[in-house]
Amino acid sequence: MLAVALIVILTVKCLTEGALASNSSIDRKDRNREMSLQRLQALRALMSSQRPVLAAYIIPTADAHNSEYIDAADARREWISAFTGSAGTAVVTSSQALVWTDGRYYTQFEREVDLSAWTLMKQTLPDTPTLEKWLASNLKDGDVVGVDPQTMTRDEWTPIQTALKKISAQLVPISNNLVDDVRIELGDPAPKRSHNELAPLHVRYTGRTAGEKIAELRRKMAEKKASALVLTALDDIAYTLNLRGSDIEYNPVFFSYLIVMETNVVLYWGDGQLPPSVTDHLREEGVDSVEGKPYGDILEGLKEMARELSESGDGRHVIWLSNDANEAIHRAASGSDVLKRPIDLISEVSPVKLAKLVKNEIELQGFRNCHIKDGIAVVRFFRWLHDQIDSGEQITEVQASDKLLEFRRDEKDFMGPSFGTIAGSGANGAIIHYSPDREGQQTVIERDHMFLLDSGGQYRDGTTDITRTRHMSGNPTAEQKDAFTRVLKGQIMIGSALFPKGVKGNVLDSFARHALWEVGLDYGHGTGHGVGHYLNVHEGPSGVSWRPYPDDPGLNVGQILSNEPGFYKVGEYGIRHEDLIEIVAVDKGSDHPKAKNLRGDYDGRGVLGFSTLTLVPNQRECIDAEIMTDFEISYVNAYHRRVLDTLSPILKERGLLKDLEWLEGQCIPITRK
Repeated sequence: MLAVALIVILTVKCLTEGALASNSSIDRKDRNREMSLQRLQALRALMSSQRPVLAAYIIPTADAHNSEYIDAADARREWISAFTGSAGTAVVTSSQALVWTDGRYYTQFEREVDLSAWTLMKQTLPDTPTLEKWLASNLKDGDVVGVDPQTMTRDEWTPIQTALKKISAQLVPISNNLVDDVRIELGDPAPKRSHNELAPLHVRYTGRTAGEKIAELRRKMAEKKASALVLTALDDIAYTLNLRGSDIEYNPVFFSYLIVMETNVVLYWGDGQLPPSVTDHLREEGVDSVEGKPYGDILEGLKEMARELSESGDGRHVIWLSNDANEAIHRAASGSDVLKRPIDLISEVSPVKLAKLVKNEIELQGFRNCHIKDGIAVVRFFRWLHDQIDSGEQITEVQASDKLLEFRRDEKDFMGPSFGTIAGSGANGAIIHYSPDREGQQTVIERDHMFLLDSGGQYRDGTTDITRTRHMSGNPTAEQKDAFTRVLKGQIMIGSALFPKGVKGNVLDSFARHALWEVGLDYGHGTGHGVGHYLNVHEGPSGVSWRPYPDDPGLNVGQILSNEPGFYKVGEYGIRHEDLIEIVAVDKGSDHPKAKNLRGDYDGRGVLGFSTLTLVPNQRECIDAEIMTDFEISYVNAYHRRVLDTLSPILKERGLLKDLEWLEGQCIPITRK
């Protein structure tokens, strides 16, 4: 069987090389789509050569750290399917290939993928079976399903394993990733994993030293009676050590694992050699005992730690893991494959994830500061863009993205974008996670189109994420104006909401959809996500969505969320308004538009509300004041007044008078006719 698999792979390799040589002008996305069937054939050949033979192979969009954004070395689902969306799980059998993804990506999937080879499973629709239910319905007694255990969390592994057991099938770990093996066989190996330089982040930005954070973790470990805490999420590690990196594009993190024990700390990173700048930084922040070990040694290191604890002879030991640690980490830490008496594991939400969810006052002030800088950059950009298009210049989506980056680079402590800019003109704006491709055909931003711009910046003092939608001529259709206003009404309803302390974020989601639901409209994504402090732009475990966040501890003062309802008419236009908002305590004397109406504090639970951080006006010409309430009009005008009062002195001081004049025009109060 292995010989047959190799023959198939070599045949596919020849076809691949011939196709590439015959038409080198085909862009990368088109090439990936054309090669998808051949890549599937090669993968199926490898599946049939396994012992036992694999009836199905699962390919998550994941790295070993459960990162949302992944390095090119881990983009296996994208390579095999040609679907470039940032979320989705592929399943390949001998006759079928499917991808489960959510409503943000349906249109994108159908544009990118060879639909004769792949089937889209619309996981947000009620009649779409879950992955585990589909496997249980389509496999038979004795079938074996394989997956790389480093790409699946224990929480993802367990329900699939349980569903397969019910039909006497099994889920097995495959230590060598089969997609990586196929890439090597086809002469297209995955890029080398990044291990870039580490950068200390000073306490003037973080507000707490690494030593203080580790001491707090040790106190929590003592409460759990845990001998070790294993951190696997890259942003958890960066936060704990006050270090930043650049191993994953847009996310200032670095590939690593961190083990915190009672007296020492072990960092698995690179080749294990920690540079003096890092050891000096940690020593200055009160972390004296740090041992560096090679990144690739983590599984063997955990097995050895489990063995030593098991043989210590002083009772049962516990190792604390985050529940989003991968299955391979769980197996290694427990010693289940090598020990007669495996180590007990605590597998629950990471204490670091809960700690960094609530920002300290230094971090919060950093968020406020960086949004002023970001507001200046985005205002300058929109003034420039309107001037260019009004004067007849042809500006593409990519050129617009590049110009925005230029303006952000003018701001102090700017470190780079926080994600790939979504710059969608016309129909492209209806693709929720659209990103203009430099290699493909360029789309010009047309004067009679809606233009959706979702972008963000990483600053040393915080992270931004803003979406504004503008009609480039300022003359939208009645339908576009109505949709624009209804989305804005939803954003206002969230931004002005009052709610009890500790309530889960998902209960607020319907507020954002209310004005759309009244006329039978909706959008296929969540309303808000957490945001890291100079870390990942999407940060759990809290958020606002129609789906509950399983580890959401409840909303509290000091959390940062996005507020981003939208509406998308496929093939025509998209609308989204996004601000970042800070959760604040509210009482009758607070500067909150609804504070004066308070009559209680939810029986002592405490009242919370939001303060908007983002400082960029919405387009007045797209707002239909006739369908807005008096409160909503007052809210928009007060927001625009705050934007103008905050940004105008800076624009004036820097001599940016054309930008100031444009901003003043955008902030004229709106009124009904």
